[in-house]
Amino acid sequence: MISAKTLNQYHFPAEYERHTGTILIWPVRPGSFPFSCRDAKKTFVEMICAITKSEALVLVCDGDHISEASKMLEEKGITTLTGAFQPKKKIKGNFPVFLLEYTTDDAWARDTAPTFVKNADEKIIGIDWVFNAWGGQVDGLLPSWDKDDGLAEKICSFLGTDRYDMHYNKCFPDGFVLEGGSIHTDGEGTLITTEACLLSKGRNPELSKEEIEAILKDTLGIKKIIWLPHGIYGDETNEHVDNVCAFTKPGRVLLAWTDDKNDPQYAYSMEDLKVLTSETDAKGRKIEVVNLPVPKKPVTIKEEELAGYIFEDGEDEREAGERLAASYVNFYITNDSVLLPQFGDENDITAVNILKKEFPERTIVPVKSRSILLGGGNIHCVTSQIPSFIK
Repeated sequence: MISAKTLNQYHFPAEYERHTGTILIWPVRPGSFPFSCRDAKKTFVEMICAITKSEALVLVCDGDHISEASKMLEEKGITTLTGAFQPKKKIKGNFPVFLLEYTTDDAWARDTAPTFVKNADEKIIGIDWVFNAWGGQVDGLLPSWDKDDGLAEKICSFLGTDRYDMHYNKCFPDGFVLEGGSIHTDGEGTLITTEACLLSKGRNPELSKEEIEAILKDTLGIKKIIWLPHGIYGDETNEHVDNVCAFTKPGRVLLAWTDDKNDPQYAYSMEDLKVLTSETDAKGRKIEVVNLPVPKKPVTIKEEELAGYIFEDGEDEREAGERLAASYVNFYITNDSVLLPQFGDENDITAVNILKKEFPERTIVPVKSRSILLGGGNIHCVTSQIPSFIK
């Protein structure tokens, strides 16, 4: 059992720091990804090929689909392994994919995998938050989520790392609800989040903003929290921060933006910008803000795509013409690249060029990710980094 005193020696590292690996969950839920996840699986394979060029990968997959996932990856020259996690092993110039057999409710690893904190000795601890499908009985999106809530413990066991359980504590006996997509850090003590998400009634309604802030600081080694009012318009996660704003280095962020005053996102981004430009980070630096445009044309669900979904009773359903929360901010940083969503929009190339300037030492990998967006999230939502660590 990890004590709070021990946890105080750890901090939440930034995504752009060195990774040991990345976690993904093989997509199989037909209520998230249409036509039996056909296109989503192809996109996942593309992402895995890019990620394993510079780091190991843990692919969580239920027993019925392990052979399918292995076959699709082997066809692309990616080796899949079972057994012990060996992050430094390379095969044919690439890092392998380590298969972890476990049945989940959905494929959003960012929100269900542990959040790892790290100490000066390169040891890591996985924070196991309570997951309630983005709002539980209030406004949650799934009829059940117990399997997803159990994933963090399973991953910590697989990696051989310690786990800090947030499901019970004398300070929060009902557990503390949090998803990884609702927080971003600069790795130097600053955390950004959104009020729309963390103060929503479906998460920790019994806690005040000050109490939530204190828990995050104590758990993640954070010194300063910047609360943005909003995320992306229409984001069904109650507006996760990872879809609207992300650090590219300490003191510098990318903010989802539009110049169209008729777009509801304009008011959201303006309010966020006002907060960012009036704040300093944990080191006292003013925040540099780089605007990253959202797609010029709103991305919506097509009638033919809607026909491919199979929804469970009690599951949040889609509608034809529904606006999706498309944002280029939902990128994922690997050790040597940045995987960037692309939507077939004129702003795709603008986003690529902006990211090239922000990450000059990394390769920008454009990924046509509409197949993931149809589930409600994007590249960052389905990936979760494992910081470099020593057992």
